Amino acid sequence: MSVSGESSSAKEKIKPFQADGLRRVGLAFFHSLEGIGAALKHEAAFRQECVAACVLIPAALLLEIPVVEKVLLIGVVFLVLITELLNSAIECCVDYISTDLHPFAKRAKDIGSGAVFLSLFFAVGSWALILGANWPLNLIPF
Repeated sequence: MSVSGESSSAKEKIKPFQADGLRRVGLAFFHSLEGIGAALKHEAAFRQECVAACVLIPAALLLEIPVVEKVLLIGVVFLVLITELLNSAIECCVDYISTDLHPFAKRAKDIGSGAVFLSLFFAVGSWALILGANWPLNLIPF
């Protein structure tokens, strides 16, 4: 058995990714959408953060603030979503290997959770500082 937990015969059965060029890009795109769909289906935290993103991104676009600040506000929202996806992938891999309680499994999950916490802290702090610096807020007139 290897470090990854797979026998060498199991590795031999897995064929390497053969596509190249535009086909590879297209397949990667659809696999990415499948991953986001899986997170939406199985991860409550990701769904909640997507709802928040659906509110915060339009709000950032409607604020009458400099473009660079809009980009930062939207960027930190995407950072939270990206971090949550990575954390969910870590948790899924750990649970796939074993659902037994193990200190390394706990550490991996806690570290992933810590990354999500830091991204949320950064996002909330960025929104608070930018909105505070531009108070009172004006919306873009239509």
